[in-house]
Amino acid sequence: MIRFVLFVCIFLHQFAFGAPVKEIRQVDICIYGASSAGVIAAYSAKKMGKTVLVIEPGKHLGGLTSGGLGYTDIGNKYAISGLALDFYRRLGSHYGNFENWVFEPSVAKKIFGQYLDAVQVIVQFESKLKDVIKKNGAIESITIESPAGNETIRAKMFIDCTYEGDLMAKAGVSYIVGREANSVYNETYNGVQVMEGHQFPDGIDPYKVPGDPSSGLLWGISGETVAATGSGDKKVQAYNFRICLTNDPANRIDITRPAGYDSTRYELLLRFIQKTNPKDLKAFLKLDLMPNHKTDINNKGPFSTDMIGMNYDYPEADYATRASIQTEHEVYTKGLLYFIGHDARMPAHLRQQMLQWGYPKDEYTDNGNWTPQLYVREARRMIGEYVMTQADCQGKTSVTDGVGMAAYTMDSHNTQRIVINGMVKNEGNVEIGGFGPYPISYRSLVPKANECTNLLVPICLSASHIAYGSIRMEPVFMVLGQSSAVAASMAIDKKQTVQQVDVKALQKKLQDDPLLDGSLPDILVDDTEAQVSGEWKKLTRRSYGPSKLVSENTKGTVRFSPVIKKNGEYAVYTYLPKLENEINMVVNDGKRSYHKTIQPNKIVVLGQTSGEWIWLGNYRLRPGSKAYVEIVSNGAGTVTADAVLLKATKK
Repeated sequence: MIRFVLFVCIFLHQFAFGAPVKEIRQVDICIYGASSAGVIAAYSAKKMGKTVLVIEPGKHLGGLTSGGLGYTDIGNKYAISGLALDFYRRLGSHYGNFENWVFEPSVAKKIFGQYLDAVQVIVQFESKLKDVIKKNGAIESITIESPAGNETIRAKMFIDCTYEGDLMAKAGVSYIVGREANSVYNETYNGVQVMEGHQFPDGIDPYKVPGDPSSGLLWGISGETVAATGSGDKKVQAYNFRICLTNDPANRIDITRPAGYDSTRYELLLRFIQKTNPKDLKAFLKLDLMPNHKTDINNKGPFSTDMIGMNYDYPEADYATRASIQTEHEVYTKGLLYFIGHDARMPAHLRQQMLQWGYPKDEYTDNGNWTPQLYVREARRMIGEYVMTQADCQGKTSVTDGVGMAAYTMDSHNTQRIVINGMVKNEGNVEIGGFGPYPISYRSLVPKANECTNLLVPICLSASHIAYGSIRMEPVFMVLGQSSAVAASMAIDKKQTVQQVDVKALQKKLQDDPLLDGSLPDILVDDTEAQVSGEWKKLTRRSYGPSKLVSENTKGTVRFSPVIKKNGEYAVYTYLPKLENEINMVVNDGKRSYHKTIQPNKIVVLGQTSGEWIWLGNYRLRPGSKAYVEIVSNGAGTVTADAVLLKATKK
């Protein structure tokens, strides 16, 4: 009786004073993290007919893609498919192009919002994961904490789309933080590595008073002794911010001295500059230009925007500690920009260059014109059903259950700054490429069956440190987000675990219905499928897909013959690099031939890519027709034949 009266009193108090009475919410698929992968996963799940809830611990939509990384890390466009590719084509439509891989943060955020609005998904922001309840090896519910109070979410399937893997960890799934030793997976580029990339030149003194070890080390330098090459540790590659600035005076806010500014943090930059005498800011800032006079600035060189060694606690920290670490990174980065432009010890020409830039008034208007998204390059990595390794990246192993592709260099930023032979050096940078696109195993997205049966992890997926360095690109995360959502939907329909999903059926769905709307998929003809006459060299670098064909002062043709399955109008494109001379082509629609000449000035290649799709016109094509696109080399100059793409129009 006493308990009943107490309950009634509490209820009446809540009712009278407006405190929310929370109920358990039930959905088919719960997505934790409104990153780029989270947005695409939510859209995909809704297109598959499922009820969806997106929970985001912060306030930001779109993760790093809308958080400053506008100069997209691609590797090879061939690897990007489905809704991820659609996203970059929507960006292209915004800027008047077929595709755009270089874009402003606000435009990316707007397009992510359009995806969610189209399927009526609302993101629940500022909702942090508090607890996970499992039953019979599956997640039964999660408890989230928000300004409105605690709430319980039940779902049939969960997808962890955070950069940190918090849901995965709380669900009791095995993971690793840091670098494995090379011996763990028979690799060569994992673990501790002292290489030349983003490295200090010899002779830069690490001590506060040059030549005097007793004066102590400069800020940011560790006193640890470097471990053996290839040995493992729990250290994490450096984080930073991808910085959007503008040099448009009408849109520019001056870079001012941030609270907590400490000029001694940048002494190593002065010593690097004194040693190398750089001509411009690009010696230590990777300053890539975005549309409308904006930038995407990334780390470059031995001392830059990476806050090396200051993020080791971040992956497994609580939300408050992470917020503190992010604040420290923000103070460091804003302080660096201020230091470059205002410290009298900086060379005058570099100060003047820096003063041309400021924060854009029209970006991050709800966050003081500064990105809310820290570049968490790597945090937890799941140890799942399959672990992607260096062998997968380099094609020494190839899985058959691929549900996405990666193609970027095996890339790790520096992990620590140390003293070697009395000189300051960075450790951890690895940049090893030279391989083509490769498949990402579905099994790397799912936990071991005995750990959790209704969770997929498209960002903190199962990969070694060095393999993750190749996979961890935003377009790839979007591809894997879509694959995860489709797999989760199929598992619900079949009343299966995620480990039991028919991967061949999943692959077929992704291939036949890439936009999940029933529209015709693109028809792609690569050079490996073309008919070749004359002398052409096959090159495997800077190509679309695995290779391209190049003729140098020789005569010949390369004919691309698409298989048309449905009558309709198709926009026809060919993939071309920057040209030194014109290229002659023939487009045949099955009835007549059209001669095309592409002039060098018509090809503008933007961003980290080998070429661009060049439109050759729209053509009415029918099944069974002997349509083709032929690239002709007349024996003068260099001619490239790489790929041909046909996209069904909506007419």
